[in-house]
Amino acid sequence: MLGTAICSFGIYNIHDQSGITEGGALGLILLLNHWFNIPSSLATPIIDIICYVLALKALGRRFLEVSAVSTLSMAMFFRVWERFPHVLPSFEDKPFLAALLGALFIGTGVGIVVRNGGSCGGDDALALFIHKVSGWRLSRAYLISDIAVLALSLTYIPFKKIFFSLITVTLSSYILEYIQGKEKAKEIP
Repeated sequence: MLGTAICSFGIYNIHDQSGITEGGALGLILLLNHWFNIPSSLATPIIDIICYVLALKALGRRFLEVSAVSTLSMAMFFRVWERFPHVLPSFEDKPFLAALLGALFIGTGVGIVVRNGGSCGGDDALALFIHKVSGWRLSRAYLISDIAVLALSLTYIPFKKIFFSLITVTLSSYILEYIQGKEKAKEIP
């Protein structure tokens, strides 16, 4: 729960205000919020459930059990944050700082959840599903979903900010890997 609190806090207070986005499911949540005004607290469990259903066989029961708790926790924390105004200043005019801070919150939060055997969102489930079905490397599967969401995000985010989103995606993955630990990183198929 700590990981989802950290991650959702960063998304709501940094990325939501700055126009910097994430790839994968987290970026899709921001996209749906922007275009359709779907609250993150509603979009999160829906997207995650779809991804988990796709990847059920590839992930195993334990991963799905921990991820179910993470998904509900993420939605709960988004609901809490959405009830209050943003507590951090907007970094819209400082996109590099927004990218760095957003990556710190997301990488740390997701890293805590992954280290404990779950997923902070459907990203992991979707990437593992793509990996299993296509035979691609897992890192490539993650990259495909991130790039697809970032490309869709060009419909409301200028290219310059998408560039900073790529910084966030890259940096948060390194932070996640660091928190997860090298032994865990080697176990990923």
